[in-house]
Amino acid sequence: MGEKHIKIKNKKKFIISTTFLVLILISIFVGFFLLLDNYLFKAQQTASDITADSSNHTSSQDFVSSENIPQDTSVTLAVIGDIMCHNTQYKDAYQANTGTYNFSYVFSELKDKLASTDLTIGNLETTFAGNGRAYSSYPTFNTPEALATSLKDIGIDILSTANNHSLDTGFNGLSNTLNVLDNLGIKHMGTYRTEEEQNSILVHEINGIKFAFLSYTYGTNGIPIPSGKDFCVNLISEDLILRQIEQAKSENVDVICVSMHWGTEYLDVPNKEQERLADFLFENGVDIILGSHPHVLEKMEKRTVTTKDGKTKDGFVIYSLGNFVSGQVKKNTRSSIILNMTVTKRADGNISIDSIDYTPIYCYTASKSKGYKLIDIAHELELYEAQSSNYINSSNATFYKNELERIHQVLGWIQE
Repeated sequence: MGEKHIKIKNKKKFIISTTFLVLILISIFVGFFLLLDNYLFKAQQTASDITADSSNHTSSQDFVSSENIPQDTSVTLAVIGDIMCHNTQYKDAYQANTGTYNFSYVFSELKDKLASTDLTIGNLETTFAGNGRAYSSYPTFNTPEALATSLKDIGIDILSTANNHSLDTGFNGLSNTLNVLDNLGIKHMGTYRTEEEQNSILVHEINGIKFAFLSYTYGTNGIPIPSGKDFCVNLISEDLILRQIEQAKSENVDVICVSMHWGTEYLDVPNKEQERLADFLFENGVDIILGSHPHVLEKMEKRTVTTKDGKTKDGFVIYSLGNFVSGQVKKNTRSSIILNMTVTKRADGNISIDSIDYTPIYCYTASKSKGYKLIDIAHELELYEAQSSNYINSSNATFYKNELERIHQVLGWIQE
């Protein structure tokens, strides 16, 4: 009896102990699985964060690759020659019903060619002294301001104003000309209202390429520079040119473009002084030289230039662009070109002058009112062959064909 009681008691102790042990083991396993699940969750979250960070890091690398690593960039230029206005032109542009002037019809055939480039540059060979002074023609030009408005409308961005007619209407006329251009948003170089303006060269940045535009003339037709205003016209002086070139370099420009009013009128080849000055400009760091004054076309050429500091680079010169528009009737003064080129800044910072070509144009006149019209010669010859030209017909087709060939020969350039 007593032995049996002891066995039952021991059995109860064993059951209690076993149950307690099982509970402990269950708690351990549950705790272990909870810890394992938490660990796996954190591990997965960490992996996701690493992946996201890696993805963000890759995106950042891609951003650096596409945005911050230097890329090639280009600017397209259109350049035109002398913009003149004789009395035959402004009389043709006069609108009697309103008492105003409108020159827009003159440029309508070429507007798209000029407005489609990044920059369009020309040489303004007249003054806008205002209607308080009579409009006048050669030898001292004063033109209706409506011409400037039409130039803006066709896309002219920059005008050289240093030429032999800069002082045709005196210092006041020179100043008012610049006021007119400023009001239209047309930039300019070569003539100035103050000494401070002359000392602040024209720098223009577009598409990541920084240009300096400089301009000089051989003289002012014997009209003296006003006393105390030596700054008002940039005359061709090697000291002045070198000073402004160095100023352009100090402003870290990529391209130096110089307009030169030089040469011999009506001569279709450059003279020795033009060639000497071109060499001088290139040697001192100029990239592009745009010539004017002869009123007829002269040759153009692209060179590999070696500067005084031993660097080699592209250089381009056209010795004369001829007249863009004028009332002149002398031989070859009605023919010109729209010069086109592309300036490229390479990823390494070097500059190249590419894709140089041109459109031969002619200043056509008809006997009827609004008779002045600038035309694309080659395009109009094509239309003539298709019997749809408004300007070329059987009586003048041979002239225009010969003129087209002569332009190619004078420029000495094989179009690409």
